[in-house]
Amino acid sequence: MELTWYGRTCVRLKGRDAVVVADPYQAVVGPTGRGITGDIVTFSHPDDTPLPRAKGRTTRDGSTHLPSSLEDAFVLDGPGEYEVKHILVTGVRTFRDEKRGAERGFNVAFVVEVDGVHVVHLGDIAHTLTEEKIGEIGSVDVVCVPIGGQLSPTKAAELVAQLDPKIVVPMPICEDEEACEPIIARFLHEMGTTAGETQPRLSLTPSGLPDETTTVLLESRGKV
Repeated sequence: MELTWYGRTCVRLKGRDAVVVADPYQAVVGPTGRGITGDIVTFSHPDDTPLPRAKGRTTRDGSTHLPSSLEDAFVLDGPGEYEVKHILVTGVRTFRDEKRGAERGFNVAFVVEVDGVHVVHLGDIAHTLTEEKIGEIGSVDVVCVPIGGQLSPTKAAELVAQLDPKIVVPMPICEDEEACEPIIARFLHEMGTTAGETQPRLSLTPSGLPDETTTVLLESRGKV
């Protein structure tokens, strides 16, 4: 399985059977998707800045639109259990604030099994998890966690500890690269670790996962 980060919460998971693209909002990847292709698209929350409707399937509330390079993908935007092209996907209802969605609405964390590796993409989550939600998410190998938006670096580290993954992929949400640096530094401090050199992508197999939790910084393939 190959994992690529495109900026903010947009991540692409490439497996043998299919490709999953999480949160390809046009504000991040542009109206044509910057050449991103995929078989399955997940959206963790409605688009904050709706753009002109792209051709193809949209999410149920109609507020998020697919970039044209992904217009034939199968779209998931709600909680539930799914199997698409031999890829198992579980959507878990969470929130974009600490008041159960009262301020910024709902979020969906998606757990995806690709080539035997279990990845949870937390989307725009803004809180730590209850025992119930931890149980719904289950055991995961990789956590893609937002930092710097509604989820502080401290809270993000607490959330990672709850899920106890082998690999942590931070998804900084900030205006530019310079603004991201202190956010990432604080997160690494809270995790009690340092990260190695930034990588363009991450290739993983079940047998190649580290024994201890490892944080991997990825280069953004799109605009921040």
